[in-house]
Amino acid sequence: MKKTIVPTLLTLAVVFFAAQISRAHCEIPCGIYDDSLRITLLFEHITTMEKSMRQIATLEKADHGHANQLVRWVMNKEQHADKFQHIVTQYFMTQRLKFDAKLYDKKLALLHRMLIYAMKCKQTIDLDNIGKLREAVTEFRDLYMSSE
Repeated sequence: MKKTIVPTLLTLAVVFFAAQISRAHCEIPCGIYDDSLRITLLFEHITTMEKSMRQIATLEKADHGHANQLVRWVMNKEQHADKFQHIVTQYFMTQRLKFDAKLYDKKLALLHRMLIYAMKCKQTIDLDNIGKLREAVTEFRDLYMSSE
């Protein structure tokens, strides 16, 4: 009985972790891409970060402590910034942007700008960064979708 428990637990652990990894869009050349969906998700993450920033600012001004809610909104903002950065790097930069693409340098610069503003959104609650991030995504979307 003891001899079968360890292999069974190891098998379950491998299956569990493999299932976690398989949820993400893979990097094999499957050809299943939905660029407009990823752009929509980027805008959704921006909106979520913006709402988080506004909630953080409100809670910081409150007279009585809301430490738990404040921590939750900060974590939410950072999680969505991470998800945003993941789409930019793992989807667009790694899989979709081709070296020989028209306007490659401009697209790459916009993606880099998006990463910088997402980082600034993680670091602060300055809503100017949200505006700049939204502008960069809009500019990238227009350039990327018109040249593909």
